[in-house]
Amino acid sequence: MQDLLHNLTAHEAFVPMFFIFGVGGMIAVIAIVLGMIKEISVSRDREKSRREVAAYVAEGSMTPEDAERILRVGTDRKG
Repeated sequence: MQDLLHNLTAHEAFVPMFFIFGVGGMIAVIAIVLGMIKEISVSRDREKSRREVAAYVAEGSMTPEDAERILRVGTDRKG
């Protein structure tokens, strides 16, 4: 591995390219991980809201039609 790095950095023209691709790769990985974390958070919040609405329906303080309308609001904009 050291020989590979030594050969890549021995030529001065490869150093900026090595740096650019290294930083670009790190940025891409960070962006993918942050996107996954955001998607998980949105999914958890949506499920929490569904459980809360179901609890309101179960206790009788909300009608099933109202609950359906409330839960449908977030899905109408996607697509």
